[in-house]
Amino acid sequence: MDKIRILIADDHPMFRQGLKQILELEKDMEVIAQASSGNEVVQLARECKPDIVLMDINMPEGNGIWAIEELKRGENPPKIVVLTIHEDREYLFRTIQLGVEGYILKDAEPSVLISAIRSVHQGQTYIQANMTKELVREFNRITLHERTRGELNNLTQRELEVLGLIAEGMINKEIAKKLYISEKTVKNHVSNIFKKLKVSDRTQAAIYAFKNNIKSWG
Repeated sequence: MDKIRILIADDHPMFRQGLKQILELEKDMEVIAQASSGNEVVQLARECKPDIVLMDINMPEGNGIWAIEELKRGENPPKIVVLTIHEDREYLFRTIQLGVEGYILKDAEPSVLISAIRSVHQGQTYIQANMTKELVREFNRITLHERTRGELNNLTQRELEVLGLIAEGMINKEIAKKLYISEKTVKNHVSNIFKKLKVSDRTQAAIYAFKNNIKSWG
């Protein structure tokens, strides 16, 4: 049986050595190289061609993010499992965007890491269970932002002006006077704004404007 060839990238020698001993207790795994910096892991990965790189984020001479970008840019890149102390969803989402196949925290049980390595080697993605919630939250945040920007992009310049004045608390008559247009035209704009933003009244429209920093002109 071919063993899973692993490269460990971390700037702490004791951590690397301890991890090597844990992994090599598994009959289907072998650690073929160790790296202590971003530059070194990129060089060793290209020379040794591991199946999987266990990648720390905080390393000298080219951090883990840079090293991931470099490796994923090359031909036949290795699969990468990030092994880090960072629970921040920004790091998680950034590395997923770069194409890593796994994300594990350093305080995870060894069995979690071993399962991750095997899953990733078989072509799956493995995100530590308590981190998947962060990934979903970040995805939802970005999706909501894109959806919101899409709704705003549907508004005409004049409708944006009217929305800004609604947020200031102006009634239709005041808006008409401010913009030198008829009340009927203002009413049509307000109706269109409600429809495009999927709101039902002026208060909801005003809240929407505040949340998205829509201000009146002049």
